[in-house]
Amino acid sequence: MGQSSPTPGQNAAWLARNTVDCLPEGELERKLAAGRPLRVKLGIDPTAADIHFGFTVVLSKLREFQDLGHTVVLIIGDYTARVGDPSGRSTSRPVLEPAEIDANAMTFQEQAFTVLDRERVEVRYNREWLDMPAADLFALMRTATVAQILERDDFAKRYAAGEPISMLELLYPLLQGYDSVAVRADVELGGADQKFNLLLGRDIQRAYGQGEQVIMTMPLLTGTDGTRKMSKSENNYIGVTESPDQIYGKTLSIPDASLLDWYSLLLGTEPDQTLSPRNAKRALARALVERFYNPAAAVAAEQRFDQVHVRRELPDDVPEVHFESANGVVHLPLLLAQAFGVSTSEARRSLAQGGVRIDGEQLPDDALDVPGEHVDGKVLQLGKRRFARVRLVWE
Repeated sequence: MGQSSPTPGQNAAWLARNTVDCLPEGELERKLAAGRPLRVKLGIDPTAADIHFGFTVVLSKLREFQDLGHTVVLIIGDYTARVGDPSGRSTSRPVLEPAEIDANAMTFQEQAFTVLDRERVEVRYNREWLDMPAADLFALMRTATVAQILERDDFAKRYAAGEPISMLELLYPLLQGYDSVAVRADVELGGADQKFNLLLGRDIQRAYGQGEQVIMTMPLLTGTDGTRKMSKSENNYIGVTESPDQIYGKTLSIPDASLLDWYSLLLGTEPDQTLSPRNAKRALARALVERFYNPAAAVAAEQRFDQVHVRRELPDDVPEVHFESANGVVHLPLLLAQAFGVSTSEARRSLAQGGVRIDGEQLPDDALDVPGEHVDGKVLQLGKRRFARVRLVWE
């Protein structure tokens, strides 16, 4: 006899196995037992251009729902991004220009498809419903009280400390909750710091006469520093579209204490107990490069890492950069900016911190202008993993 299909209870247990919260208890099983595809929502505010590994933890859970035949509703929060989600913040987020938000939204959407099956995703922009008449906005605001909103941990701390909280920030959880109404969400996913917003979405759905969504929160991946949540603003992240060399090298930089979480949240496995922490990190780095590229890229990234950082040799495939030199002098911040796509201020910081080398020799921390012959034809190195061979064009 053939193997029987999993029961709703078994599927619910599998989907909830590595979550922080799956609430209300037993509700996911009841929704699955209805026998119809569920609408599983995730909202993304495109406040940055790239998705990092921490975000893939939630995307991977969405993929599990897809693999069971459910519909993922990916909401691009082009309107809520104009407000700025204050979750986990002690201050207001800066306001982005609409053009920057729109550009980020396109990048986010494409990068999400490195994890999700694009054929089974419904992409929506919340401008579709949040560009609403004032009467509709007033009706939405009546669904919650000020006291209820101020129960949120970050608001409560800021209020107790006498720090300013804008009315727009107080409105954010209501707007996110209304997204669930607009798309008739059965389930909403988010990071563990989103629990308040997701629960409020249930209240708002109820106020609009809809069935209430199940909320599922996922653990927050620590960054490469091993202490803080992975974030671009903390510069402790690995982007899903970074090069194989960057992914491999940055993964090796995580502390040993992060290994269990990284294996569990990013690969859904545990490290091989027979491996030393060093070799477990190497195996993790290879697996992550394979996930976002392919096995050949993982092998090549490991070989280049060993060549540059173990044997202290220059890489074989150093790209060339052509730089115009005036009066035979090279201004290093401009050269670094052109060679590696960094800002001149970031280039100056790297120089001051001793993070720039020429043919393996560290440049003095006060070096800004050098004679052209000191760099022409030589390999410029920024940090540990970025190289370029300089070819000067004399004016």
